Amino acid sequence: MADTEQKPGEELTADIEAVATPSTGLMARFRNYFLTGLVVAGPLAVTAWLVWSVVTWADGVVRPMIPPAYRPESYLPWPIPGTGLIIAIVALTLLGFLTANLVGRTLVELGEGLLSRMPIVRPIYKTMKQIFETLFSKTGSSFRKVALVEFPAPGMWSLVFLSQPPGGDLADKLPEGEHVSAFMPCTPNPTTGFFFYVPRKSLIELDISVETAMTLIMSAGMVQPNGDAQKKLAQLAATAKAAQIARKTEGVE
Repeated sequence: MADTEQKPGEELTADIEAVATPSTGLMARFRNYFLTGLVVAGPLAVTAWLVWSVVTWADGVVRPMIPPAYRPESYLPWPIPGTGLIIAIVALTLLGFLTANLVGRTLVELGEGLLSRMPIVRPIYKTMKQIFETLFSKTGSSFRKVALVEFPAPGMWSLVFLSQPPGGDLADKLPEGEHVSAFMPCTPNPTTGFFFYVPRKSLIELDISVETAMTLIMSAGMVQPNGDAQKKLAQLAATAKAAQIARKTEGVE
């Protein structure tokens, strides 16, 4: 019986040869090189743009609060980007240090007591405080698990992020059985979505990270959890290289 087992690397080599065989033309090689460069430069460009947007936003917020005499551009011929972000990080760290002692805690309690007496500000502040404490607390129960729920119709499944179970009177009003809080983000904007309580028995928990699930949602399924972007990049580069070798071989012959 013939050995039909495929050796490691043969699949990738076969794909490259299949693509490289008809890709000896100038436009085909140009396309392969362009796609390879796009895969390399695209993520770097988007990341740099996002970082630059955060830095400029922080500078625009913090710099007007700094007296002109203390701004670096007052002594240099050009402004230094990122100074506002650095000052904000230092100020927040200093605020956390001062809040950790007795005097800081007393001032925070006085401020919260003042905000709790304001009818409109009170619910907004309490909600924001609970969200930030949940997200950034080491013991907080933020989104740490990913699951599938049958939605919006039977046989159709959606990704949800699980947080802590309901408590207090809310848990007593729900039907019998263990329930969990679930948030189902929308694609491609995960900041919007649906929040609901669902029985745990109706969920299928997944062994993937929240970051991986978020990437899957934002890419609308184009980037799968087990997908290997580096393999695709290597395949594009190998295809371009194989086409170049084939062109040189034809020139020698």
